Amino acid sequence: MVKDSKASSIEAQQVPEDLVVMGYISGAFGIQGWVSLVADTQYADSLLDYKTWWVGRDGRWSAKAVLDGHVQPKKLNARLEGVADRDAAFALKGCEVAVPRSAMPALAADEYYWADLVGVQVVNQQGESLGVIDRLFETGANDVIVVKADGVERLVPFVGHVVLNVDLPAKTMLVDWGLDY
Repeated sequence: MVKDSKASSIEAQQVPEDLVVMGYISGAFGIQGWVSLVADTQYADSLLDYKTWWVGRDGRWSAKAVLDGHVQPKKLNARLEGVADRDAAFALKGCEVAVPRSAMPALAADEYYWADLVGVQVVNQQGESLGVIDRLFETGANDVIVVKADGVERLVPFVGHVVLNVDLPAKTMLVDWGLDY
């Protein structure tokens, strides 16, 4: 039996160790197997730059070739290889969509991927630990860092006059932010 070589190469791929979750499938779009995706990227359509997405949940990933896609307000819709109808698309609802970190473009010295900041220790100018970055989110005015420590959650604006230094190799961030803010 001869398989389609494109499908075989996708099936045979090893799951990359450096996957970065870029969003999740929120449901089906239409009746022809398209999925709707909520993207955790600055520009949703930037996910279409990657020809293969890793789709999964609970640590089980499978490679899906991106056959087509377009952006609608706040959502990205895509047609993935092997997803032929609405039922198949709906079955992927809740799955995360990831790409290998190694496939992402290099950044300038003062730019950071949010995924690289999660887990970084945040310390203020007084040497007090605010905790560890749990996640980031957009507000429209500026991005916000969610820092957690001992059951306390702090919201720190991700702006230049607050975030003074980021040292990714040391996994530390220096901020001008008090413990009592």
